[in-house]
Amino acid sequence: MAVTAPTTTTAAAPAPPPTARSRTGAAAVAAGLALLVAVLAVADLTQGTADAGAGEVWKALTGQADPADSSVVIASRLPRMVAGLVVGAALAIAGTALQAVSRNVLASPDTLAVNAGSYAALGLAAATGVSMPLLASSGVAFAGGLAAAAVVLGLSGLGTGTVRLVLAGSALTLGLYAVTEGMLLLFPEETQGLYEWHQGSISQSGWDGVTQMLPLAVAGLAGLLLLSRRIDALALGDDAARGLGVPVRATRVTAVLLAVLLAAASVTLAGPIGFVGLCAPALVRSVARRFRTYGKTRAGIPLAALLGMALVLGSDVLLRAMVPSDTAVSVPTGVVTSLVGAVFLVVMAARLRDTAGAADTDKLRIRSHRTFVATTAVLVAALVAVTLIALLVGDTKLLLGDVANWLQGRAGPTTEVVLDTRVPRVLAALLAGAALALSGTIVQAVTRNPLAEPGVLGVSNGAALGAVLLVTTVSVPSSWGLSAAALGGAALTSVGVFGLAARGGFQQNRLVLVGMGFATASTALISLLIVLTDPFNATMALTWLSGSTYGRTLPDVVPLAIVLVVGLAIAVVRRRELDLVSLDEDTPRLLGLDLGRSRLWLLILSVVLAGTAVSAAGTIGFVGLVAPHAARALVGRQHTRVVPVAVLLGAVLVCTADLIGRSVIAPAQLGAGLMTAVIGTPYFLYLLVRSRSAR
Repeated sequence: MAVTAPTTTTAAAPAPPPTARSRTGAAAVAAGLALLVAVLAVADLTQGTADAGAGEVWKALTGQADPADSSVVIASRLPRMVAGLVVGAALAIAGTALQAVSRNVLASPDTLAVNAGSYAALGLAAATGVSMPLLASSGVAFAGGLAAAAVVLGLSGLGTGTVRLVLAGSALTLGLYAVTEGMLLLFPEETQGLYEWHQGSISQSGWDGVTQMLPLAVAGLAGLLLLSRRIDALALGDDAARGLGVPVRATRVTAVLLAVLLAAASVTLAGPIGFVGLCAPALVRSVARRFRTYGKTRAGIPLAALLGMALVLGSDVLLRAMVPSDTAVSVPTGVVTSLVGAVFLVVMAARLRDTAGAADTDKLRIRSHRTFVATTAVLVAALVAVTLIALLVGDTKLLLGDVANWLQGRAGPTTEVVLDTRVPRVLAALLAGAALALSGTIVQAVTRNPLAEPGVLGVSNGAALGAVLLVTTVSVPSSWGLSAAALGGAALTSVGVFGLAARGGFQQNRLVLVGMGFATASTALISLLIVLTDPFNATMALTWLSGSTYGRTLPDVVPLAIVLVVGLAIAVVRRRELDLVSLDEDTPRLLGLDLGRSRLWLLILSVVLAGTAVSAAGTIGFVGLVAPHAARALVGRQHTRVVPVAVLLGAVLVCTADLIGRSVIAPAQLGAGLMTAVIGTPYFLYLLVRSRSAR
């Protein structure tokens, strides 16, 4: 009889605990990123204008190459590659720290205006003619970046106001860039090369910059790693962190100081390279959802550093692979990272939950008819006065009799030449201001967003891109051609912005962030065109981008005059429609209004107005924001009154800015766009403070 052996069940090996799997996977992620960075570093070493491939690079690194090949690799390519590693790591770590201490996923050296503050400080130092060693320049950049970050964080608060932080940072950035660009135009010799440096390039002419900035980056990294446990405690809330014995204020201030130090070192070494500090921490958060190890600051910072290195080196490798080597030398790495960051910002905006972070605090004011008449009369008088002053004042002073003689065709040769050039400039400023104010009034009504305006939503930048593309490719563009190019750029941008924002009913967060993303992409492409074009065209484009009316002729303002007249007529006819769409979603439909169609046609009108204004007077910011706000404060919210008052305010504001820009420092001139940015930035920041206090 066969004896059957008892079956034995072999117990399965116990599964490793989840923490062990997490650590193993986290280590694999880090190793994979390190390998990617190594591959990109090798690829970056093989790219350049000289014919030195992988073999020559290896020989140079091992001391077997010819002196010429060795010099190219050791003195140029290797410092460039190391600079990419340092800059990428520094910006990524700075962004990680800023997001952690502010509890805001959009905090970064870009959105906190750290880069803009550093750029402005260095521009001011260059304009004064002071020659400083590299470490002293880093100190200046640190001071400027720290001051800008303090302003933005103070305005946006901590943990709330995601869009508020972006708006405050973007507004301050625009104002600081306006001041810096003014210095570039006023002191061209002292600030030579500063614009190209501002775009951000990791190219180096030796090891001096890397060796001096590397210790600062290492010090910032070490300091943040030592603070990592305290930073993690801040995520629990200030009260909980204090309960754990963490000095909240000291920790937050120290972390911000270290983050700004890292950003300043990066700016000093390679110029402002955008959005690495925004993208890398966001990618770390995505990885941390699967591997909890990286949710801790001590592990997240090294991972962010690897991601930052990969972003910067990958952008440089991609640029040199797509563009011929002799051209790639002139193209800044920051242009590529800004384009990547713009796409990233738009994607984040599409996924962001709206929190009504920028609610309108204007109450439903009822103003008397007498107030409206008195306000209009005062503004008309101001318009006449500023127009006359603008005609009489400039590098050549005139009298009213000279203007009267010119109108009658009896002026002398000198007076005729002066007024033939001055009158079109004054008309361009008046019409552009009126058109931008009307465009901003319509956009704010349709989107029910008090912070919406053509500049904030990227429409003006899109128009500028179209116009600069024509200016840098056509030797003598016509007035109608420039208007068509600007309208085309504005139309394409508006389709993208309003199309993506319309899904959520033009929610404030999504609309503003998408607009910021498109504005950033347009600005990066404009920088690329300016850097690559002929120096004469580049100067002309820079002057035009500053919002200058210089060189305008009467034919240049004809398209804008026609569009403005038509736009005003439509706005007056559809004034009740503007009142209804600015209320809510339900009321217009209950009264039989096709809200979708009405909104579409009004937005088209706004885009046409903004695009034509940009083609006639360049990029002029904040007018579409300031004029409608001031008009509502003066005469209430009825568009029967808001439209004429806003148009008058816009015309007076831009004409005054143009007058100041061309007369205060005559014969030198500053564009009206620079002046309106200087005026509009404080007002914009005031609106953010007021809306925060109201909530």
